[in-house]
Amino acid sequence: MDLDHIDLAVVRELQEDGRLTYETLAQRVGLSRPATRARVQRLLEGGGVQVVAVVHPAVRGLTASAHLSIGVRGPAGPVARAIAAMPEAPFVTLTAGGYAVMAELRTKGIADLDRAIERVRSVPGVDVVDPLIATRHLKDPYLLAGEPAVTELDETDLAVLRELEADGRLPFAELAERVGLSAGAARARTLRLLDGGVAKVLALVRPELLGLGILCGFAVRVEAERDEVAERLAALGQVSFLSSCMGRADLVGTITVESLAAIRAAVEDMRAVRGVRAVESWVHLELIKERYEDPAG
Repeated sequence: MDLDHIDLAVVRELQEDGRLTYETLAQRVGLSRPATRARVQRLLEGGGVQVVAVVHPAVRGLTASAHLSIGVRGPAGPVARAIAAMPEAPFVTLTAGGYAVMAELRTKGIADLDRAIERVRSVPGVDVVDPLIATRHLKDPYLLAGEPAVTELDETDLAVLRELEADGRLPFAELAERVGLSAGAARARTLRLLDGGVAKVLALVRPELLGLGILCGFAVRVEAERDEVAERLAALGQVSFLSSCMGRADLVGTITVESLAAIRAAVEDMRAVRGVRAVESWVHLELIKERYEDPAG
């Protein structure tokens, strides 16, 4: 899909707020409302952009998460697709580096996380699983900062969230019909959930569409003062995700860049951060799954 500078402006606005009205979006990118609507529809129908609600894991009790580095025997594709079929795995990629597959798991507690890791180990073709257990998410483009302000959700709230997870730009009138509310009540419910940090509606975009065609994962060991090192790493513009963890590393994250040369520069920048002892890195070759819907749904 070829994107011009206006398409890119539309995408970046939707990455910040996927439910921007066409009027507001048109004003921001300098087009008429019909032209803006046509641009958005073309982006969505092209398959490179999805606008969905990402629900805060705490809302569904998903309090445990891990990053898995997975070695395989034989082809890695079937292994990655089998892991992607697990509802506990919202993110799975094929990678170049010491491991052939990387995956993220999210579960309701450590016991469930342990069972999910064992399921990954039992997938045919898996040779080794090296987990990094997350202790705190420090930078995540898909989550609002802090815990949700709204904690009491009823069945209608959950129904609204399920609909928005499938289509984040669903009109209030259609949303109301699907969940059995008036349009005004559906709008009020949705705004309460979004403003309360329960969910964030945003565009999920293939990085190559933005000229940022390469995702590179990294794991960092620190000498001391992990929080200070993490703060310095999170401040680097290329770092799009960062979590503190337990395992072979102290921090794990992702950088999003446009070239192999940019990966080299970014990794060098991380190695130069005071307190960093060692940096391990890998390149994500193919995104197999990126979907943050309800694991129980």
